[in-house]
Amino acid sequence: MADNPTPEPSLAETIAALRARMNRAAAGRDVTLVAVSKTKPASLIEQALAAGQRVFGENRVQEAAVKFPPLRVTHPDLDLHLIGPLQTNKARDAVLLFDMIETLDRPKLADALAAAAEREGALPNLLVQVNIGDEPQKAGIARAEADGFIRAMRERFGANLRGLMAIPPLDADPAPYFRDLVAMADHHGLPERSIGMSEDFEVAIACGATMVRIGSSLFGSRG
Repeated sequence: MADNPTPEPSLAETIAALRARMNRAAAGRDVTLVAVSKTKPASLIEQALAAGQRVFGENRVQEAAVKFPPLRVTHPDLDLHLIGPLQTNKARDAVLLFDMIETLDRPKLADALAAAAEREGALPNLLVQVNIGDEPQKAGIARAEADGFIRAMRERFGANLRGLMAIPPLDADPAPYFRDLVAMADHHGLPERSIGMSEDFEVAIACGATMVRIGSSLFGSRG
C-alpha cells in the first residue's frame, strides 16, 4: 500500500512559519509581511485575514478594486499596498483604494498623484521605487537620479513619503543591492525599506528591510 501523501500546511500554518523565519532574521526588529495577493481570489485572502494577516500587496489597480472594497467592510484595519507599476490615468483610483503606493518612480506620476490627492482630499503613504540595478527593463527611478528625485518627493509630499522600494537583479547576489537601498533610505532619513521577496526575504531583513513582499512562499499553488 502506498504511503499517504503529507498534507499541505494550512494557510494559517504557512503564515505562522513565515513569521517565525522573519522574526529570527529580524533579531527583535519589527518587519512587516506584505502578502502578495495578486491573481489570488478573495476567498483565499479571507483565509489569510482569518489567520491574522492584515497587509496585502496587489500589482494592478483594476484587480484590487474588485477584490478589496468588500473585504474592507468586514476588516477595516486591512492595509493595502500597490506594488506594481502605476499608470498616471489610474492615479485617482489608486489614491482612493490603496493605503500605500510603493511604486512612485517618475515626475509625471507624482503630478498625477498630487492632483488626485488634492481632488479627493486624501493621499496614501508613498515609497519611491529605485531601479537599484539600473536594469533597462525594470521600473524605478535610475540610481543616478534617485537622490534628487527623493528630495523633490519629500518636499512635495512631506511625511507621506515614507521610504524606498527596490527589486534587485534576478541572477545576482541581492545583498549588496539591499544594502545600497538601505543606505540611500538612511541618507534621506526615510524609515521604510521595502525589499525582499520569497526567495531572498531573510537576506533582505538582515540588510535592514522593514517590509518584505511575499507571494509564492505564502500562497503557493493555492487558489
